[in-house]
Amino acid sequence: MKLNEITLDNPYLSLPSECYDRVKPSPLNKPFLIHANRNIASILDIGTDQLDTEEFVSFVNGVLPLSGFDSFAMCYAGHQFGHFVPRLGDGRAINIGTINRQHMQLKGAGQTKYSRSGDGRAVLRSSIREYLMSEAMHGLGIETTRALAIIGSEHKVFRELWEMGSVVLRVSPSWVRFGTFEYFAHKKLYKELEALADYAISESYPHLQDKQDKYILFFAEVVKKTAALMANWQAVGFNHGVMNTDNMSIAGLTIDYGPFAFLDAYDSGYICNHTDRGGRYSFGNQPAVGEWNLRALMMALAPLVKLERLNEVLEDYAQLYTDAYMKLMREKIGLDKSSNDDISLIEYLFGTLQGLAVDYTEFFRTLSKYDGDRKNLLSLGLYHKPMNEWLDSYDERLELNSYTQAQRKINMLQINPKYVLKNYMLQEAIDAADNGDYSIVGQLFDIAQDPYSEHKEHERWSKATPEQHRNQKLSCSS
Repeated sequence: MKLNEITLDNPYLSLPSECYDRVKPSPLNKPFLIHANRNIASILDIGTDQLDTEEFVSFVNGVLPLSGFDSFAMCYAGHQFGHFVPRLGDGRAINIGTINRQHMQLKGAGQTKYSRSGDGRAVLRSSIREYLMSEAMHGLGIETTRALAIIGSEHKVFRELWEMGSVVLRVSPSWVRFGTFEYFAHKKLYKELEALADYAISESYPHLQDKQDKYILFFAEVVKKTAALMANWQAVGFNHGVMNTDNMSIAGLTIDYGPFAFLDAYDSGYICNHTDRGGRYSFGNQPAVGEWNLRALMMALAPLVKLERLNEVLEDYAQLYTDAYMKLMREKIGLDKSSNDDISLIEYLFGTLQGLAVDYTEFFRTLSKYDGDRKNLLSLGLYHKPMNEWLDSYDERLELNSYTQAQRKINMLQINPKYVLKNYMLQEAIDAADNGDYSIVGQLFDIAQDPYSEHKEHERWSKATPEQHRNQKLSCSS
C-alpha cells in the first residue's frame, strides 16, 4: 500500500485528556534514510517500494502526516532507581498513530510537555542501538517493541559533544507502562485509572473484557508475562540496565533500550549502566526487580481491586519465574526431562563460568555441539580442571535423557544463538556510521533477524568479546 493510501487511527486518544498531551513533531534538518525494516513495513501494510522514497523519509521525520494523523505524548509516573517521580511522560517520543494495532512513535522528534530540561532529540548512536537491539530481541524470540526505520540528518544535537540528530520510528502493540497506572493512582484520579485499565485490557488482554473479575485477572496476566520476560532475559544473558517502573510494559514487552548489554564473560553481578552505582539493576538482580516493580503496580491497582487479592496473585511470581527459567535452562543444556538436582547443576555451571570468565553466548553454542570430546569447551577457559569437573556432572546427568545425541544437538542449536549483538559490535556499527558508512548497520540487522544461523561471512562476531571490550558500562544517553 502506498503511504498516501494509509489511514491511521488513535485509540489511546479515547482516554481522558489527563492521559496525554497533543504535540507536533519537530523535524530534523536534511534527513536521510539509514535503514528500513521490510518485515515491519509488511505488518503495517506499507509497500516495500515506498521505503526508498523521499515521502517515506518525510513520514519518519514527522512532516508527512498520513490520513488520521493526530500526534501526542503519553503521560505517566514511575519509580526511578526506587524513588517515586510523580510526573514523567514521553520526553522524546511522539505518538503518530496506529496501523493494524501497532502503535507508532517517533523517538527523537523534539520536545514535549514531558521533556523537562531535555531537548527531545535522539542522537545517532542511541538510535542505532535501539533499532538493532529491538530487532535482535525479536529474532531471539523475546517479547519486544520493534522499529520500522531509522533516519539520520544534518541536525546537530549536543550530549557530551555535538552529534548527529536521528529519529527511530518504533512500533509496539502497547506503550502502556506500570508507571502509567502509578500516575493516576498517585493523583487519586480513579475514574481515569479505571478507564486506563479497561483500555489496557482491550488492547493487550481482550479475552478478559467480559470477565467479572477482569482487573484481578489482568494483574495476574501481567505477573505471568513479567515473570516470563525476566526468565527470557536471564536465560539469554540480557541486562536491561534501567528497570524503572516507567520502563516496564504492561504487555510484558522489552521496551526503552538505553544502557543495555548482553553478557560478555559471565558475571551475575554485572552492571551495564554506570549511573547504577549501587547495582540495583545488575544482571543478577533483574528477576527480583521485576517482582518489586509488580508490587508498585499492585499498589497502583489497589483502588480497583482489594489489595489482599492482588497480593495473593503476586505471591505466584517467584514460582512462575522459576518454572519458566528452569524450563529454558534445561533446554539450553539439552535436558529433555526434569530432575530435582537440575538447579544445583545449573548453579554449579554458573559458578564455573564466572570463575573461568567464560563468554556466556559462546559457551552455550559450543555446548550445543558437545559429543563427549571436551577439547572445544576446555579451550574457552584458561584452567581445565573446573570445566572438566562440571562436565563430569553433566555427562552423568545426560544419562537420564531419552534424546539421542543428534536430537540434543538439533534442539540446543535452536535455543542457543550463535550471535547476540554485544556492545562492541554495536559500537563498531556506530563508529562506521559516524564516518558515513552504514553497511555494518545492515550486516548486524541481518544477524539480528536470524541469530541461530551460521552466517559464515560474519564468523568473527560469534567469538568471545575481545578482552578490552568486555562487560563495559554505558550511560543512559547511550
